[in-house]
Amino acid sequence: MYRVPKKLIYNMSATHKPVLSVPSGSTLLFETCDCFEDQITSEQTPFQALDWTRINPATGPVFIEGADPGDMLEVKIDKIVIRDHGVMVTGPDMGVLGDELTENSIRIIPIRQDKAFFTENVELPLNPMIGVIGTAPASEAISCGTPGNHGGNMDCKVIGEGATLYLPVNVPGGLLALGDLHAAMGDGEVSVCGVEVSGEVTLSVTVIKGKQWQLPFLKNSKAIYMIASEKSLDEATIRATKNMVHFLVNECALNNYDAITLLSIAGNIQICQIVDPLKTVRMELPLSVLEQLGYTF
Repeated sequence: MYRVPKKLIYNMSATHKPVLSVPSGSTLLFETCDCFEDQITSEQTPFQALDWTRINPATGPVFIEGADPGDMLEVKIDKIVIRDHGVMVTGPDMGVLGDELTENSIRIIPIRQDKAFFTENVELPLNPMIGVIGTAPASEAISCGTPGNHGGNMDCKVIGEGATLYLPVNVPGGLLALGDLHAAMGDGEVSVCGVEVSGEVTLSVTVIKGKQWQLPFLKNSKAIYMIASEKSLDEATIRATKNMVHFLVNECALNNYDAITLLSIAGNIQICQIVDPLKTVRMELPLSVLEQLGYTF
């Protein structure tokens, strides 16, 4: 296993010097800060004192040997270990209710016994996930706060333990980086954040050549997902759906008519987040459907 040096970046870019170079098939351990770079230490932390240039840091990037532009990275998420508390903020101009809120709020969420305690009487199950994970784009740098075809700040709650995420290689080595762990988050992330937490992620990364999938793409024990980010939910929904159609046509030998009809019966559009510069959705298709089509990974 390789431990990734904890160097923080605030955008994903081909200009970043890799902190580590590893062979394809390696297991990596990333240590991350929360999305506020651990600036919030209590509910009394002055909101105005937060440095907003240090938001959504990612650890990395890592150069994957043998990864050439046009390849894919297969990222298998083995384990996510989180701290014993998370933080949440909201306020004016934040999230869906930002036009009605008049004061900023900081909240500490205790985590114990595999639950997040919203209050002493309201406890919620954990769903440890990675909010920011991606590779360097081919052209200009993209902020770690913004999602896109490279991955980035997708805030997709199915990017958790046991999931396999496929990301594009746009530049030599791919330059993989990640951060912004959440202990729990609902689809939409409507207040502007989930239970933001620091922690560690153990994953393995392998170079895949010769596949022309639309990315980002994810699979877990239940389903596959096409993830798409666009300016509007409508645009993201259309692209995620079309990407899944193309997968079914190219990988399962369906025609366009059968593919879109099948998705209308068995596919599910799910919202990841609606609070980032681009909105993110996922199209889900159960693995049981793929099995009936004779497709296996």
